[in-house]
Amino acid sequence: MSVTDLRKVFEVPVREAGLAASIKSLVHREHRDVVAVEDVTFSIAPGEIVGFLGPNGAGKTTTLKMLSGLLHPSDGTARVLGHEPWKRERDYLRRMTLLMGNRNQLQWDLPALDSFELTRAIYRLPEAMFTAQRDELIELLELGPLVNKPVRNLSLGERMKAEIANSLLHRPEILFLDEPTLGLDVTMQRRIRAFLADYNRRYGASIMLTTHYMADVEALCERVIVIHHGSLLFDGPLSVLSQQFAGHKTLVVTLDEPADLSNYGEVIESSATRTTLRIARDQTASVTARLLSELPVRDLTVEDPPIDDVIELAFASVKPA
Repeated sequence: MSVTDLRKVFEVPVREAGLAASIKSLVHREHRDVVAVEDVTFSIAPGEIVGFLGPNGAGKTTTLKMLSGLLHPSDGTARVLGHEPWKRERDYLRRMTLLMGNRNQLQWDLPALDSFELTRAIYRLPEAMFTAQRDELIELLELGPLVNKPVRNLSLGERMKAEIANSLLHRPEILFLDEPTLGLDVTMQRRIRAFLADYNRRYGASIMLTTHYMADVEALCERVIVIHHGSLLFDGPLSVLSQQFAGHKTLVVTLDEPADLSNYGEVIESSATRTTLRIARDQTASVTARLLSELPVRDLTVEDPPIDDVIELAFASVKPA
């Protein structure tokens, strides 16, 4: 997948509140341009799993819609599996999938099994392949008791599991996943992550994942792309993201006896003998050496800050226009 200077601008109507403004808009409607995606460039190798991160309104979903062919860009180019996505060629559509956690793709009043059959017909899947894939997904996602119920009777988490199964029945080569674990409990989130990792290994599929659950990113993605206000903010290894935007590390120190550690760094949390310190990244080695030589240390761990905190620091580093 190769994306170059991708841009999307929406023209939205504007008017003031009130009856007079409503009448005026019937005759002369005013518009303004809203830039959703601004000159975004990146590439994703076959078989790569990439986290696509950003706050609400950053342009993540708009980008995925362009790459899956639902939206035509205002400018820029993209090639996915050798195709220009917005041309919506049949060969491209049968090799990719777009799963959006806040959108329903299943038939609302029908059981999920009927929607699965519809998917089989749309993609013209061989019966044996379809049955094997369907049964495997039903077992993995614990859908057995649910697939015969109308979709409208399922909870959000149950519906999301059925949506995931439906999106993968045709074994796509590239997956655009927008909040795929939305509404799932912690156990099922882990199960979905394990399945996606296994799917990636077995079929060599590329996965582009947007999520607000940082556990999904840490478990699946070695590389992340971060966008903010529609523009690319970071593209690289997850470990480098922490180095670039978080200038500190966390030291968790357990002592044999209580002591005040405030002269070693910023105390974040403290109990009788256990203290959590925030230390400047470039001072980690020297502070660790001092602690070990000056105090009766029973245990000491050095950690990067949680990825959630790093992402927030990255967003905070962007000055408002």
